Amino acid sequence: MTSDLTTPTAQLKTQNVLIVDDHPFIIEGYKNAITRYNPKQYEFVISQAHDCRSAYELIEDKNTPQFDIAFLDISMPAYEEREIFSGVDLAKLLLEKMPSCKIVLLTMYTELLKIKTIIRTIQPNGLIIKNDLTFDELLFAFDQVMKSEKYYSQSVVKMLNQSTHNAIEIDQYDKQILHHLSLGTETHEIPQHIPISLNAIEKRKSHLKELLKIKTSSDEDLVKEAKSKGLF
Repeated sequence: MTSDLTTPTAQLKTQNVLIVDDHPFIIEGYKNAITRYNPKQYEFVISQAHDCRSAYELIEDKNTPQFDIAFLDISMPAYEEREIFSGVDLAKLLLEKMPSCKIVLLTMYTELLKIKTIIRTIQPNGLIIKNDLTFDELLFAFDQVMKSEKYYSQSVVKMLNQSTHNAIEIDQYDKQILHHLSLGTETHEIPQHIPISLNAIEKRKSHLKELLKIKTSSDEDLVKEAKSKGLF
């Protein structure tokens, strides 16, 4: 009678990872780091997309597995037909379709307001300024996210620690005013849509232009600047 002396190999835990970036060499760098993470415990199945459209189609495909982690570049070619204009919109879609997916956003943005808006709207598990990124930093970020910890890169932490007077905060009425202006609604018609007076709307518009340092009287310039800073 012979005995089997072989020790069974521990089964690897599969993790489905999505990487979306419009630079193929960056995708390869992410893949290289991820596959080196704890290879005795995890097997990573990596899907990739190179723009908003291909990412949207992948997420919406009924044959696509539930993603455990997604790395999303914020600035990418848009998919206007589906109103997916950035990695932030993809993150919203993922959170709707796969709410347990951990989101890591990567960006070149270094504006405090934009960063705060991203954190408020998405609450990502990771937010990385690309200029902070090294191979070791990516591995550390991935480790933190795998452990269900939040990871913000050095520049993000530095910006969030800036004095609050550098930040611009607006309320829901301001956002609604900007929204209606962006639709082409005339200022005198806005009281039909939100419950404040025309005089109050004019004062709020003036205040917004001061906050955003708009030198012209153009509502179009106000809307453009507010959108660029992620205010609505």
